Amino acid sequence: MASDDSWLERLRLELAWFTGQAALRSRGAGAILRFERVRPRRRGGFQPLRASEITPRFLDRAIRALKRWNYEFLGMDEVCRRAVTLPEQRRFVALTFDGAPKDLIDFAYPVLSHHAVPFTIYVPTAFPDGVGQAWWLGLEQVIARESRISLMMGEKEQRFVVTDSAEKQALFSHLERWLRSLSPADLSAAIADLCTRYRIDLAALSREASMDWEDLAKLAADPLVTIGSATVNYPVLANMKDSAALREMTMGKAVAESAFRCEVGHFAFPFGDRASFRRSHVMMAEEAGFASAVSTISGIVDAEGRTNLRALPRISWDGRVRSLRMLRVLVSGLAFAPVKPTGSATN
Repeated sequence: MASDDSWLERLRLELAWFTGQAALRSRGAGAILRFERVRPRRRGGFQPLRASEITPRFLDRAIRALKRWNYEFLGMDEVCRRAVTLPEQRRFVALTFDGAPKDLIDFAYPVLSHHAVPFTIYVPTAFPDGVGQAWWLGLEQVIARESRISLMMGEKEQRFVVTDSAEKQALFSHLERWLRSLSPADLSAAIADLCTRYRIDLAALSREASMDWEDLAKLAADPLVTIGSATVNYPVLANMKDSAALREMTMGKAVAESAFRCEVGHFAFPFGDRASFRRSHVMMAEEAGFASAVSTISGIVDAEGRTNLRALPRISWDGRVRSLRMLRVLVSGLAFAPVKPTGSATN
């Protein structure tokens, strides 16, 4: 946790646990947990994506702890039902995984299967097709390998010198923010230029990191697994015209339904933070036929229709943190402001 604000937040959560608040009080009906990659811990100082990774051991510890705390594990169909009915005495937790990385079937699924808990995978369908661009992995590879980096930013070539892990991390954060601000076409051109300059095979890197349709078919055959959609190419929807954004949402759903021969009723906004989608995209999720849409905006799910089903909050777990005490405080809802219902919460 690099910043002073992060340390203060961690201290606040730890104190909430030590005072017993999380065990005695709670807010909302339950929580949706969000994970991305699950794999053994790697060595090395420069790991800019470390926050989006957990180890199989931590996943096992977290599930065991949630069972001890008497949480009920739900799939997204049941989460939607709990969100619009009267509160139940037992709180729930839903496990969700974004992006369909290869690690999920290699390292996460054995743990999840052992515990027999339901979970949801949100699939951007270009990736199992082998044509998705995991541009963040290409950016990571370039900065990891090189100490002098140049690239076109807008109409001007920029040059950077990075000699240690801290400088590399700062450059990754800077370029990631810039790339995420671009339209999909401009982002694709920029990352292609960067990877070509430094001989990174982005297509191969993306295919290697992603599950294919055969992997996903194995998971889809498990009744505890819910397959959701995350568009086709995993773009930042806010950087697109509305017609193109709706097409991404509807095509991702159609491709997944064709592949799995079942209805795909749940959606995840790519990246999912407040800058990545707008209220119009929440309405598009309903238009596209999704029963729910999840974000990465932090919060818990309330009952009685107080939480918008197509803008559901999730708790994105930071893989640099291994404290189960913090997990208990977060899933209790005490770390978040009470839900303020809107007039169209269920719509």
